[in-house]
Amino acid sequence: MSGTSRFVVSSEWLQSQLGSPDLKIVDTSFYLAAQNRNADAEYASGHIPGAVRFDHDKVADHSTGLPHMVPSPDLFAETVGKMGIRETDRIVIYDGPGIFSAPRGWWLFRTMGAQNVFILDGGLDGWKAEGRPLDTAVPQPEAVTFNTNFRVDKVIDFQTMLSIVSDGSRQIADARSSGRFAGTEPEPRAGLRSGHMPGARSLPAGTFSANGKLRSLPELRKAIEDAGIDFGQPVVTSCGSGITAAIITLALESLGHEDNALYDGSWTEWGSREDAPVVGGPPDSKVA
Repeated sequence: MSGTSRFVVSSEWLQSQLGSPDLKIVDTSFYLAAQNRNADAEYASGHIPGAVRFDHDKVADHSTGLPHMVPSPDLFAETVGKMGIRETDRIVIYDGPGIFSAPRGWWLFRTMGAQNVFILDGGLDGWKAEGRPLDTAVPQPEAVTFNTNFRVDKVIDFQTMLSIVSDGSRQIADARSSGRFAGTEPEPRAGLRSGHMPGARSLPAGTFSANGKLRSLPELRKAIEDAGIDFGQPVVTSCGSGITAAIITLALESLGHEDNALYDGSWTEWGSREDAPVVGGPPDSKVA
């Protein structure tokens, strides 16, 4: 196996496609407080020409009290339709660093029914470093219809996650840092317990990229196999709040593994609930 993921595109390719009528570019940048970056301010100061801004926190289900939960298909369709995006368009997603929140956008658009969805390798930081064009004008696209085909099987809720942990019916891949997984580092959100779900395997999100670009397919496979994940079995991905879990999803799908889903509430939900079992131990622990 060689080469790179079929889901990533280069900055050279994207620049060559700028202005194509069926090409839609979406800035899905999202940052944690510790990153000390403001996604909206960065978009306003200079974005890829034609890019629209998609805010994970705004286009979300706010009824749960959890951050950036998957929105209803109707809300998603209304929002991206106003952005001029159809489900049949070629859609390129990007974030600032390259492989951080863009995979969540990629996963969400695909989960809602879009098929031609890609991620800009290297992100906006790489685009800027290469001196490629930027724009400060906010696009004013004509509204269109985005026809959803919601893949409910790709989203795991709390009750389903409880069952998975109980019966071991799916493998669990956790994208948080190894310290948070082991319970030796505190959670960044107050009130959450430390540790991990029984049976989970540690696959820190940063493992899958270097310098903002997704690693090669052999490197992705090695990282996943080294964590003890069997490619022949289903996988649920999880993280702190459902954003970086999609990085593992991207790696799995890039390698042809399609029997996967994402636990939307992730540790923000799991770690806050007393009825959710939590264990500690080293991140390579195979039995918890």
